[in-house]
Amino acid sequence: MSLQAAPLRLSTASASFEADFAARLHWSADTDAEIEQRVADILADVQKRGDAAVLEYTARFDGLNAENMSALELTQDELKAAFDSLNDAQKHALTAAAKRVRTYHEAQKKANGESWSYRDEDGTLLGQKVTPLDRVGIYVPGGKAAYPSSVLMNAIPAQVAGVQDIIMVVPTPRGEKNALVLAAAYVAGVHRAFTVGGAQAVAALAYGTATIPKVDKITGPGNAYVASAKKRVFGMVGIDMIAGPSEILVLADGSTPPEWVAMDLFSQAEHDELAQSILLSPDAAYIDAVQREIDRLLPEMPRKEIIAKSLTGRGALILTKNMEEACAISNRIAPEHLEVSSRDPHQWEPLLKHAGAIFLGAYTSESLGDYCAGPNHVLPTSGTARFSSPLGVYDFQKRSSLIEVSEAGAQVLGKIAAELAYGEGLQGHARAAEMRLTTK
Repeated sequence: MSLQAAPLRLSTASASFEADFAARLHWSADTDAEIEQRVADILADVQKRGDAAVLEYTARFDGLNAENMSALELTQDELKAAFDSLNDAQKHALTAAAKRVRTYHEAQKKANGESWSYRDEDGTLLGQKVTPLDRVGIYVPGGKAAYPSSVLMNAIPAQVAGVQDIIMVVPTPRGEKNALVLAAAYVAGVHRAFTVGGAQAVAALAYGTATIPKVDKITGPGNAYVASAKKRVFGMVGIDMIAGPSEILVLADGSTPPEWVAMDLFSQAEHDELAQSILLSPDAAYIDAVQREIDRLLPEMPRKEIIAKSLTGRGALILTKNMEEACAISNRIAPEHLEVSSRDPHQWEPLLKHAGAIFLGAYTSESLGDYCAGPNHVLPTSGTARFSSPLGVYDFQKRSSLIEVSEAGAQVLGKIAAELAYGEGLQGHARAAEMRLTTK
């Protein structure tokens, strides 16, 4: 029997739609209790024994035996050598993508990443001081799952923000180093890099060891162990997010070639079996055409088994009454990636409130955003786009309020503050304000 990908067919006109829709969207972020305990033990051990524990876990989990931590650090010369080893096409792709990502994030910083202030009529200064984090750690998957694009998307906004110390950790199972990942670190301006992965890498970044410095924030994707470790160290350090499975939602009016949409659905389904790919369209014949293209294209895909399991287990082709209803359902889903594949995408864009990234028009495939369009590809998943945003320059900055009250301003503000402080029973607050009043 040939391999088949059978996304769930739904119609909003069906009486069972709401129940079927909710069941298809359901995904639990709960981590296996055994994984949680292992991660807790690793974190505690690294916090206690530092480098010795990191070396031990790297040997155990990655099959990489190193006599000391210096053997696990990649020098700048090694990163440059990796870049020099690439062919011309790879060098061009990496540098062109990096340039676009940097340009976008520089514009982002200019728009909402600068300090500002103003003065009241009485001379009181109020404002906000924006400063970069001192040191950040970026986690990059390694081994077979090697993603140079993740290096660019995490390191470049940190660099643009002004972070002075960017530490990269990347596992290299059995010592296998991916030249593209190392080259991306060179292009993106990573300052130090270590061939360490898993929960032990997160622990080293969060607590610091004699070799790996403690960071202020950890960003980047990873497996269940990495996700669990990031959750546990949050509070001691900042984190970007806990990412769930990859998602794509395509809103289609039937004008885009169905094979394009089928391949766009594949682009997320090929990540893993839990990835979710959904098509919303008011055109039943078009949905049928997309399914036919799924059947036709699947056999030629190298990751066809994963795609088939993903589409069958979590995918959906949903018939809606119209495009307005499709937009409303999209807002309920709040997808990571949202493609508006229609003749006039700008007609529908104002109706779309919740998505990690919105790709407008038939020529804007989600994959362009993953690699080189410019905006960040680290996006909220599992419906969290309702309240969170893509990774950006702002994630590598912090904001401090600026307050400089003039003598004249203190006469007005002091009376207001004292009145409220007495109401809260805080006399120290009230009297501190009153002492600055020139007329009692």
